[in-house]
Amino acid sequence: MNHSTNNNDRKTIEFWFDLGSNYSYLTAMRIEDLAGNLGVDVVWKPFLLGPIFQSFGWDSSPFVLQKQKGEYTWKDMERQAHKHGIAWNKPSTFPRRAILPTRVAILGRNEKWIGDFVRATMARNFVEDKDLDTEDAVREVLAAINVNADLVIAQAQSDENKQRLRHATETAADLGIFGAPMFFVGGEMFWGNDRLEDALAYANSQSQ
Repeated sequence: MNHSTNNNDRKTIEFWFDLGSNYSYLTAMRIEDLAGNLGVDVVWKPFLLGPIFQSFGWDSSPFVLQKQKGEYTWKDMERQAHKHGIAWNKPSTFPRRAILPTRVAILGRNEKWIGDFVRATMARNFVEDKDLDTEDAVREVLAAINVNADLVIAQAQSDENKQRLRHATETAADLGIFGAPMFFVGGEMFWGNDRLEDALAYANSQSQ
């Protein structure tokens, strides 16, 4: 099944991400520049990992549930952030709730400001160690990227938009997504920040 639309023969990569996901953060800070260099369009696909994990019988991130995996992950994040020149501070709360900003991301997923919003929201979590899931927090991010916060927050909180997010998360489960970041290029799935370059190379190779 082809999960990416390519109506104008443009190369595309679907970027499925959770705003509270640490490895999604590394990808979000890199993907637009890397994709742009290859002429690949990024299709932003925000969703919530929590319901996916709950379907596995987990009540939190595996990095929390498995102590050894968590200890490794935080060390790995230091290495990967340093490798890519990305600012990083281990958050004091993990995973952070991010329902409202994810609703905003769903609302704005096709807007020009989506990349800036995602990066600023994630930096708030993984650099500034600040909460995400309040109107004040979201308003601060939107104001910083010159987006009408009152309008966007009101639209993001609509029943219609809440349903969009539920549908996106259900679609992620139906696609077999089990973690984030996840990439789709056509019918091919790639998992993890360390597979971003592979996914982009595959997208580039699909050009006619």
